[in-house]
Amino acid sequence: MAPRKKKAQISVYLDPDAMALLADYAARRDQPQSLIAEAAIASFLSPDAAERREAAIAKRLDQLDRRMTRMERDVGISVETLAVFIRFWLATTPVLPEPAAQAARAKAGERYEAFVAALGRRLAKGPRLAQEITEDISDSRS
Repeated sequence: MAPRKKKAQISVYLDPDAMALLADYAARRDQPQSLIAEAAIASFLSPDAAERREAAIAKRLDQLDRRMTRMERDVGISVETLAVFIRFWLATTPVLPEPAAQAARAKAGERYEAFVAALGRRLAKGPRLAQEITEDISDSRS
């Protein structure tokens, strides 16, 4: 058996909450507080700790990158959907004669309110258009 190294003693000041956590943890493990503190300090100072933090940050950045990619796709779908609708509407909607145009303008506020209410219901319940498109594409490939 190798000779045991003499340990150095240090004094540290801990926040009362941290001290309570240390005491509770040591009591549950039936270990001395100094052994728990030593292991915690060694873990904190080990090169592996930095690598673990870096891996956790990289994982989180990857998740954020995937979310941003989905958002970009969804915005692209929304822009294309709006462009297709506008082109279709402009191509198929005839210009109204003035008396009919006045009646249409009078009805526009009511129709817009109905549209906003329908949009609100759809957003509250789903499914979103991007989900429907993805499902439609998946179903057609099967």
